[in-house]
Amino acid sequence: MKPVPDATSLRRAPVQRRSVERLTRILDACAGLLDEVGYDALSTRAVAARAGVPIGSVYRFFGNKRQMVDALAQRNLERYAERVTRRLKGARPGGWRAAVDAVLDEYLAMKRTAPGFSLVDFGNQIPVGDRLAEPNHRVAENLTALLSGYLGRDPDAELRRMFLVAVETADTLVHLAFRVSPEGDEAIIAETRDLLRAYLARVLD
Repeated sequence: MKPVPDATSLRRAPVQRRSVERLTRILDACAGLLDEVGYDALSTRAVAARAGVPIGSVYRFFGNKRQMVDALAQRNLERYAERVTRRLKGARPGGWRAAVDAVLDEYLAMKRTAPGFSLVDFGNQIPVGDRLAEPNHRVAENLTALLSGYLGRDPDAELRRMFLVAVETADTLVHLAFRVSPEGDEAIIAETRDLLRAYLARVLD
């Protein structure tokens, strides 16, 4: 996985190591400030100050704060895929229930611990970037690519549709769990896990 978001989300892609490190500091500062002040009060100037970089460095990569937060959402998705991949390395190939647990557990872990994630996650929570980008489609496509080989299945239309429905369902129920409890209501999370397993079993068993 790339250490920074895909270049298509940036005005200018970092080339030198110093630029990569500066971009990482900017996104880290953005994530921390989102937790502290929220999206509406977020400013590029405050991010630059927190990151310890000139304001021009922020505008080198981003035209406005929406582009910056969209890049943070993309980085979240890349880091999430890395976490799921690491989790599955020790699991038995083809064991789709282990894959479902990895997908759900790593999302919950990021929701609880990753700075800014509870507000932004993969771009679903606030109006960032292109409104037609449909972040859950992006998540489902990534999971299809990531898990199809592990499951020993072709990433065909049926598998893509199944993962999209699963992602949309889990997204709605997990957000309900976190509305009920700041740490995520465990009973609702358990119901979510059971529901996903029952749905996926129709195709994967």
